[in-house]
Amino acid sequence: MTEGQHAAAPRTEATVSSPASVGQAPDKAGLVLLSLILVAAVANLNLSVANVALPDIGAAFNASQTALDLVAVGYSLGLAASVLWLGALGDRYGRKLMLILGVLLSIPACLLAAFAPTIEVLIVARIIGGVSAGMAYPTTLALIAALWSGPGRTRSIALWSALGGAIAALGPLVSGFLLERFVWGSVFLVTLPLAVVALVMASRFVPAHVNETTEKVDNLGGILSAVLVGSAILGINFAPVPNAGTLALALFGIAIAAGVAFVIRQRRVANPLYDLDIASRRIFWVAAVAGIIVFGSLMGAMFIGQQYLQNVLGYSTLDAGAAIIPAALFMVIVAPRSAKLVGARGARFTLLLGYVFVLLGFLTMLLLWKDGSAYWAVALGYSFVGIGVGFAGTPASHSLTGSVPVTRAGMASGTADLQRDLGGAFMQSIFGALLTAGYAAAVSAAISAAPNADQVTSSVQAELMKSYSSAEAVAAQYPQYATAITAGAKTSFLAGADAAYLAGIIAVLIGAAIVFFLFPKKADEERLLSEYHAEDARPEGVAS
Repeated sequence: MTEGQHAAAPRTEATVSSPASVGQAPDKAGLVLLSLILVAAVANLNLSVANVALPDIGAAFNASQTALDLVAVGYSLGLAASVLWLGALGDRYGRKLMLILGVLLSIPACLLAAFAPTIEVLIVARIIGGVSAGMAYPTTLALIAALWSGPGRTRSIALWSALGGAIAALGPLVSGFLLERFVWGSVFLVTLPLAVVALVMASRFVPAHVNETTEKVDNLGGILSAVLVGSAILGINFAPVPNAGTLALALFGIAIAAGVAFVIRQRRVANPLYDLDIASRRIFWVAAVAGIIVFGSLMGAMFIGQQYLQNVLGYSTLDAGAAIIPAALFMVIVAPRSAKLVGARGARFTLLLGYVFVLLGFLTMLLLWKDGSAYWAVALGYSFVGIGVGFAGTPASHSLTGSVPVTRAGMASGTADLQRDLGGAFMQSIFGALLTAGYAAAVSAAISAAPNADQVTSSVQAELMKSYSSAEAVAAQYPQYATAITAGAKTSFLAGADAAYLAGIIAVLIGAAIVFFLFPKKADEERLLSEYHAEDARPEGVAS
């Protein structure tokens, strides 16, 4: 079977008469799009509000760096693990229903996180919140793909991508403002008013049924996909934890077994959860990989950056949140130009341009983000990443939705969501693991080299190695050594952060190479998309 040839999805009456198939936009298009963007905003804001609160959360619970990593990544973990399955359920039982249920579930998840009595409960609440986003967030893009077509779809995706990324980037600013006045739990309540508004608007303006399928959902495939993603992300997070090697290996083993079983299941089941023939299309899978890296880079940079600003530079929570504004601003400015650039030069060129700026961002962080760095260096790094995501986000999402049949809009939107959330979960997990390992190793080396190393008890050493906030707590207990402890903790944090930035550079270079060599140029892209659409429109069983 050659590229562009696969078993086409059956055509339904909804598919034939849909706005997308005749190149129209929905009634009250502006209000529909605003409703969908607001729903996406609930998910995006919840995704990022925890980052700036991590130092406060660490101090409140005396948490390890691994526990803080899981608080940060828990939301992405729940979302990425559930999104394919929930997207398919939305395709079958109603995208609007799934969207509304997701927004409703986000409310108790936020309340549980805000008033969590332990760090473990907070992690669970974050995962539940991610599952609620898995119900609502991918449905927004699925509906955009089903309701718009042509240039209107590209513009709508650009707004959805830009505003979603900008809202996620502004999450730390909102959190910082709240943390100046209230306890850490307040950051998880900020989305509640937005959720109510989004719920009302979605109920009123979003069409109830658009291009939904009547085929059965592969629930076993959904379970396998959740196990695959969840165990892989947890394995990365536990890999650097002392005495947790066996657990990490077991989690990776489960992920591999679930991955093999998932592929076998998708090849054999009559109606696969994830059509591997469509996923093998060059435009689809290269765009998916490209998006995972670029969106993961944004989340990873925010995750490390917020801790760097507070722990090393001593920023207040509000200042640390405000520092991210350049990224949000440039994403909003660049995204509409990205949509025009996709039409003029193609997705490949636009993706590569985005990668150049993301690479510049990580290089800035690696070379200029040091102890005592001026704000211009911080702003420069965030600006480069924001410009890069602004350019690359639109073609990454647009290529997915444009290369699948409309009845597989849930699969495309689920993959677009995986770009953000699997990318965010993996990059934050990798960055967090490197930060944890690098920090612990640097602290251990500093203690060994200290003239009074023999006076440092094993319990104190364990606290110093646990996390930066734990080191600050130790410094408060031993004021005569506070300056040395804090200076050592800063140096150790920077060692771990540099390892994370270097990993980001390597990931971006790999992603750029994949796009450069494997994504088709504009003329070939248009030809392949035409072939895909012709194949998708062919009735099932008709040979090409």
